[in-house]
Amino acid sequence: MKEYKIRLTQSEVRGFVDAACECSCDVDIYYNRYIVDAKSLLGVFSLDLRKVLTVVVHGEDAAFESSLMPYLVCEESA
Repeated sequence: MKEYKIRLTQSEVRGFVDAACECSCDVDIYYNRYIVDAKSLLGVFSLDLRKVLTVVVHGEDAAFESSLMPYLVCEESA
């Protein structure tokens, strides 16, 4: 299980969800107590996109993890 801090805009959500759908393992995304399946377009849109979100990858998928690079947030700017 790996965790990543990301930030998404409305225009980036579709690309993120498409990448998550290609992932061979389960991927969750959450903010505070709200947890949704990262492969769900409506689920991701239901989160507050103005905040830093946490992505949890339940397994190993190098292709998906590399696709997260544009969305990663440095801890100092969070």
